[in-house]
Amino acid sequence: MIRIVVADDHLVVRTGFAELLGTQPDFEVAGTAQDGAEAVRMCAELTPDVVLMDIRMPVMDGIEATRRLEGGPRVLILTTFDLDEYVYDALRAGASGFLLKDVTAERLFDAVRVIAAGEALLAPAVTRRLIGEFARQRPPRETPVLTGLTPRETEVLRLVAEGLSNPEVAARLTVTEETVKTHVSRILGKLGLRDRTQAAVTAYESGLIVPRGHRPR
Repeated sequence: MIRIVVADDHLVVRTGFAELLGTQPDFEVAGTAQDGAEAVRMCAELTPDVVLMDIRMPVMDGIEATRRLEGGPRVLILTTFDLDEYVYDALRAGASGFLLKDVTAERLFDAVRVIAAGEALLAPAVTRRLIGEFARQRPPRETPVLTGLTPRETEVLRLVAEGLSNPEVAARLTVTEETVKTHVSRILGKLGLRDRTQAAVTAYESGLIVPRGHRPR
């Protein structure tokens, strides 16, 4: 059973998502919150697996709430606009992915299951476009920890950040999928990252991947 908390300041939205999620036999909506502060308190009490988190909420927004939930439930951001800097900041804060609020029911269900399983919603091209767009607008961060990666781990990180799945990375490098999983696990451990979404953000912001349209100075 996947336990879920829905956080949104609009009653109709959070009620609608809660009722929709409640139709699935493997989902349990543990509670709903009207702002980020309430979501953080609720997660401490109810220990859900996944939080559907709106970005713009009173008292505490979804970015700060996501940051405070680090190490707790996985966060799936809900937004009305795909290329939203607030969404990008939420990904940097630890969210595992995002969905538009007009998402279909099946896409929502699949996303919650993917997040709960410990994966990240990195495959959709829109996520890579979002990361690339805002990484392009900001100067590369100094990330000395990348020097701790082996050449092969650096190569795997680059491919993961480009959105390739483990089987696709394995085919590209002519190795087994299990080997790729081992590399990804070591990369996340060395960089202190939670999942592939944070790995992609780090790869772009460190300059390992240069976003399209960016001209180095």
